[in-house]
Amino acid sequence: METRTKIVFLMHPKEFKKEKANTGRLTHLCLPQSVIYMGIAFDDHEEVQALITDPRNVTVLLYPGVGARNLSTGELTPAELGERRLVVLLLDSTWGGARKMLRLSPSLQRLPRIMFTPTGRSRYVIKQQPHAGCLSTLEATHELLLALERSGLDHYALPTQLLGIFERMQLFQIRCAADFARGGYRRQPYTDPGERTAAQGRSGQRRSAFLRRTGIDGSATPRPTHEPDQDSIPNSSTSNTSVALGGIAPG
Repeated sequence: METRTKIVFLMHPKEFKKEKANTGRLTHLCLPQSVIYMGIAFDDHEEVQALITDPRNVTVLLYPGVGARNLSTGELTPAELGERRLVVLLLDSTWGGARKMLRLSPSLQRLPRIMFTPTGRSRYVIKQQPHAGCLSTLEATHELLLALERSGLDHYALPTQLLGIFERMQLFQIRCAADFARGGYRRQPYTDPGERTAAQGRSGQRRSAFLRRTGIDGSATPRPTHEPDQDSIPNSSTSNTSVALGGIAPG
């Protein structure tokens, strides 16, 4: 499925090694304009830095926070891109892994950030998400493309493709788990994602508070904490260098 936007999956090595349910790799195979780069720190990664500094690109980081531009509410417009290509960097890791990747990559910290408001809960049956606002990499990409189309920034030609593949992948894993001749699969039945209890403890509380502050869970309006021009997209007459942007990490 062709897209105008280039989506770059920055994949943590632990995610890269997963074979049974790596939704980032599955998503990449569906999107010819996407690419996967494995690593933890990306300041010395030649390909990533080339994308960031290329004046023909507008490179942004998909990462929620009170300073992020919400695509779901039209906070980024085609006029801001001009003739340049939108490049979206997506951290493919656990919450803890993504925090570390961002902490070790100051060039990513300085990028403008975008986010979206999910249209629904995660459909991940074979894996429990730590919070109702959390999505798999495939689902996040689906929501990203929906928001990009609504904003007039891209054309999402096949909105059912990614979710259909996601469903088939999970059904295959469930069938494998039912085959006792196969090792390494969970044998207990899966509950409906909507019936599961969110993660508890300090980590879960911090994550819930973060998602409430950003408005991802729908319980609040994000509170701006930066000057208006700090998270702006460089205009087309300037080079696309990193924009200073204060960051906020997931709980």
